[in-house]
Amino acid sequence: MGKSVDCQYRNLPYQVPEVEHAYGPNVHIVSTPVLMTLLAKVCAEKTAQPDANRLFTELYIDLLKIAVNAEFPSQNVEIPSRMIASTEHGVYRGHNLDSEVKVAVAQVARAGILPSQVVYDQLNLLVNPAGVRLDCFFVARATDEQQHVTGANVSSSKIGGALDGRILLLPDPMGATGSSIVQTLDTYKQVGAGQPQKTVAMHLIVTPEYLKNLTTNHPDVIIYAIRLDRGLSAPDVLATKPGERWDEERGLTDIHYIVPGGGGIGEVMTNSWV
Repeated sequence: MGKSVDCQYRNLPYQVPEVEHAYGPNVHIVSTPVLMTLLAKVCAEKTAQPDANRLFTELYIDLLKIAVNAEFPSQNVEIPSRMIASTEHGVYRGHNLDSEVKVAVAQVARAGILPSQVVYDQLNLLVNPAGVRLDCFFVARATDEQQHVTGANVSSSKIGGALDGRILLLPDPMGATGSSIVQTLDTYKQVGAGQPQKTVAMHLIVTPEYLKNLTTNHPDVIIYAIRLDRGLSAPDVLATKPGERWDEERGLTDIHYIVPGGGGIGEVMTNSWV
């Protein structure tokens, strides 16, 4: 008897649930009701530990699923189920993730420590762990005397090897100015880490300023974010589709904190003010 394949499993469809905008095809704002609810909770004034990190974890698990479904390679597989002991038809034949995909996750300390660990652990459940690694970067904002962000400094890093042939993921909660992500990507280039097959930045919140910086300096990067914050824009700008009046959109205070944002997310994650 030949192998039977249920046609519904051959090519599984997937469409990113995203907001319409004019920032270009590499930007995905995935503001679903569930994600927006969890994000609003974790950014609320009274949310603290342990609830905060539980919410951050749930948000990044869900965001990773969206990015992996859309960006990772897949293949047809044959996997016997426990029913194979009872019948030769106890075999799943269908479309799964390519388990041998190679991935590097960039951990951008400080706010990126928890998200990158969550993403790394989840990837080890989804694909062959032998192909998944975690790189570490210690990055700090560089500011002037007025506390304006002028860039970012990488004080040290631990890179596990070349990026060639890998998908590079950058889970960093707040895409404010883009300085940390730009500097992290620049550091990979400076050490000669090679060229990943795809680079995906994963954020809870981004600003128009962040999108402008990253798409200008690293136009190949694919961006996934749950929410776009442009809360300091004029009312008539807020009434337009995101990106239509990009140069007039504003989501950062004068010292580069996101509005409405969530405050110091790194401090929330680590309770560093205690």
